[in-house]
Amino acid sequence: MNIKCESVADRFLGFDPATLYEAAGRRGMVDPTIRPAWAGAQLCGPAVTVECPPADNLMLHHAVARAEPGVVIVATLGGYLRTGAWGEILTVAAQARGVAGLAVDGAVRDIEAISGHAFPVFSRGLAIGACTKERPGALDIPILFGGVVVSPGDLVIGNADGIVIIEQDRIEQVYQAAMARRDREAELMEQLRSGKTTLELLGLPGMEQPKGRK
Repeated sequence: MNIKCESVADRFLGFDPATLYEAAGRRGMVDPTIRPAWAGAQLCGPAVTVECPPADNLMLHHAVARAEPGVVIVATLGGYLRTGAWGEILTVAAQARGVAGLAVDGAVRDIEAISGHAFPVFSRGLAIGACTKERPGALDIPILFGGVVVSPGDLVIGNADGIVIIEQDRIEQVYQAAMARRDREAELMEQLRSGKTTLELLGLPGMEQPKGRK
């Protein structure tokens, strides 16, 4: 992993996507139907964006060939789910380049093999169909991914709860807000253990007495 990717990713490794989503002002939540392809998969790194035509993964091969260590490949195939755009061959190629993971708005295949390689993959579905490798797409452009616009260099964080995208120019701001939020949550949990309620600590409204009852 190069120094830039490592320094950014390392700072965010201790945060879960939900905390970062809240710290970002409830922005950047990717469609929750894009899920980890195997249990335990996690993403953290700057995005390399890929736009592929439906059922063709040529641009994913180009993205892997030029990838820098530590990046997360974020790709869209127009939501097409009948072909597996990523499998074991691309996984081995990506790991050899130091790629930190893949998030694809489309389908993948060879999940048992990918799990065995411990390569993080998030996708909208699984499909055994084969892609063509003929039609050009685009690399390193803003793409719409799971309802969120992702630009090259944006930070991608994902785990079993889902994926959040943090815009590159807001990374430091979100990091500071996440630190404050984590400290606040630690304080709240300590007070809960001492007997306080969430109603008290969060200032939640009380229950209205049903009419006709005293």
